[in-house]
Amino acid sequence: MEFEQSYILDKLSGPIFDIISESADKLERETYVIGGFVRDLILRRPSKDIDVVCVGNGIELALKVVDLLGGKAKFAVFKNYGTAQIKYNHIEVEFVGARKESYNRESRNPIVENGTLQDDLNRRDFTINAMAICINKNRYGELIDPFNGLKDLEDCRIKTPLNPDITFSDDPLRMMRAIRFAAQLGFFIEPCTFEAIERNKERILIISKERIVDELNKIILSPRPSFGFELLDQTGLLKFIFPELADLKGIETKEGIGHKDNFSHTLKVLDNLALQTDNLWLRWAALFHDIGKPRSKRFDNKSGWTFHGHEYKGMKMLRNIFQRMKLPANDKLKYIEKLVSLHMRPIALADDEVTDSAIRRLLFDAGNDIDDLMLLCEADITSKNPEKVRRFLRNFEIVREKLKEIEEKDRIRNFQPPIDGLEIMKMFNLPPGREVGELKSAVKDAILDGIIPNDYHSAHDFLMNRAKEKGIFK
Repeated sequence: MEFEQSYILDKLSGPIFDIISESADKLERETYVIGGFVRDLILRRPSKDIDVVCVGNGIELALKVVDLLGGKAKFAVFKNYGTAQIKYNHIEVEFVGARKESYNRESRNPIVENGTLQDDLNRRDFTINAMAICINKNRYGELIDPFNGLKDLEDCRIKTPLNPDITFSDDPLRMMRAIRFAAQLGFFIEPCTFEAIERNKERILIISKERIVDELNKIILSPRPSFGFELLDQTGLLKFIFPELADLKGIETKEGIGHKDNFSHTLKVLDNLALQTDNLWLRWAALFHDIGKPRSKRFDNKSGWTFHGHEYKGMKMLRNIFQRMKLPANDKLKYIEKLVSLHMRPIALADDEVTDSAIRRLLFDAGNDIDDLMLLCEADITSKNPEKVRRFLRNFEIVREKLKEIEEKDRIRNFQPPIDGLEIMKMFNLPPGREVGELKSAVKDAILDGIIPNDYHSAHDFLMNRAKEKGIFK
């Protein structure tokens, strides 16, 4: 890959670069843009985050830049990290002094000292992130590439600048970053680097769950996320960070009958969904949708392998998984619980004749998440039989049409029965209790089954008759 000087100079033009360059020269400070910004610049990928390294005090350089910007930028200093940040015209610039690092084996927090530019590049995770471009006026646009990162970009290779065992032992999160970059960029991990991840995989246990999830999110949002998860599995990292997903792997055979590999199936569902949506949590739902299968797997002499109820077992597993992985146990958990528990329902409808009652109940249970549920279920069709896929997709179209028709007619999505429990107590002079709940459920079921319309008068008449039948009201 060529370093196209004219293109680079064009992209490094503009007020923010001019002012950083002027500030650096006034302070007589050797200054560079560095790291991911340089990588993306060469790859012609968009990047709004700029990392600036100077040989000396980075905070002083940032203060000079703020001064020359004349109050047009937001400014923050992080003294504990020796960094400063400027936000200007939707661009974030991070300033830091060149540094060298050393590590204690029990922590990923380095001991930091002032250093040279070479020291700073030595501490970078991968060669493609260990390049710098000088922005001092007398050397403006000069590329510093001591580890041949430009060649590795050309060859689509992820490689550490120094000994990979030391790199990953010092900061084990870099193992996940290697896989994340491979997934995002479509690169391969160089063999020595890959083998070092395998050797150091248990070191991932010292990394906080939040940092791990941040990398997982980026893998999930990559163009073909299965690539990243396959690498996590091949390196052995997956069983430490997401054992329930790793447990899906493998095919068991009895009496010559085997079931499909649910790990490969799950990744195919994720990839299918990634073609349709960038919704992070819907993609997470794809990863989780079959995690109950190992616990529900049974072999029957007549029907072979079954996974009955895996959707409910999977839903019940989610809260503990979210707590362990430090995923947000809020509306995101409820959303995924809903999708996992319901993901078999549209498939069952697509396989049979669709009834209005079944559609009403699906609409009621899915609420505003019905469209996401349908996307998940369509992605779940991974059969290698083209005719079977076409048949399911045709049936799903019928289900979608019915959903729209019933919603327009009956207003079922997120509906509440037109008579609530408090009014039922007043109607029949009942205390709170089982009878009130039964009557309220009876109204809901009657509406969902199409026995009565979704309106107050119909519900009132239905309740009066039901109460007489039960001897509650005479």
